[in-house]
Amino acid sequence: MEGDAIHNLAKTLDSKFVDAVELILNSDGRIVVTGVGKSADVGRKIVATLNSTGSPAMFVHAGDAVHGDLGGIQKGDVVICLSKSGNSAEIAALVPLLKVQNHPIIAVTGLNSSNLANHSDIVLLAGVDAEACPYDLAPTTSTAVQMALGDALALCLMEVKGFDENDFAKFHPGGTLGKKLTITLADLCEKGRTPSVKEDASLQDILLSMTQGRYGATAVVESYGADNKVVGIITDGDLRRALEGELTSQTVASSIMNSTPLSLNKTELAAKAARLIKERNISQILVLNEEGGYVGMVHIHDLVKEGLVN
Repeated sequence: MEGDAIHNLAKTLDSKFVDAVELILNSDGRIVVTGVGKSADVGRKIVATLNSTGSPAMFVHAGDAVHGDLGGIQKGDVVICLSKSGNSAEIAALVPLLKVQNHPIIAVTGLNSSNLANHSDIVLLAGVDAEACPYDLAPTTSTAVQMALGDALALCLMEVKGFDENDFAKFHPGGTLGKKLTITLADLCEKGRTPSVKEDASLQDILLSMTQGRYGATAVVESYGADNKVVGIITDGDLRRALEGELTSQTVASSIMNSTPLSLNKTELAAKAARLIKERNISQILVLNEEGGYVGMVHIHDLVKEGLVN
């Protein structure tokens, strides 16, 4: 029932939704969300989403607003009122006070003929046929619709403002989400741990490099030092496949390496490397500098440790 109601909302949204987005964009203040009961709980979540996506917002409980909290609503603020019926006593008491102070009101309600709708500048209808509650009492379907509509407003505002991943990272520096938006491959490369061999390296040299590097792989480079351009990679899988074939004393790195290894610039987000490693079903990625020189290697275990791969 909740899913059907949200689908129906998507089909019935009209130009008033656009008007609401433009009203908020053109305002000089914040977005104030208010409501009572379960609508108040939804309102708090909508405020959190707005704040995290670049639209400053605050929540004021409708009941508290008429007992002093109205002072927190400042000139230029747009008020979004959430109310299923649009006729609750707290909302009825608050709306005239908001009008006296010239605050634009966006109503999110189920009844176009309600007191709230009649006194609002823009009405976004979020009505439902029935609650998912078996007795059609507990707010369930109606709150799901309110939540979806609030998300839609927040994300449309986010898009038209050009709020991007870099902006998002500023507001989400903590936890796994923060890591996905801030940690680069350079942060995960262990300094001095750069297993590599030249193209003419013997099997013994390859094994020694892989063992010392502890990545299960070694890079193949044109030369050591500042101009260490990568030409390939040899993983333990490449080595096992080579051992299944015919090896001679003349077998060297260039004959068994993968000449098209997955590599990224050290400034790339580690989350991108995590996605590519999962897509290609491999265990490591080569990290390069701006000139294409070999900087190091990042293993899937490094990404798991940071919570970037499950």
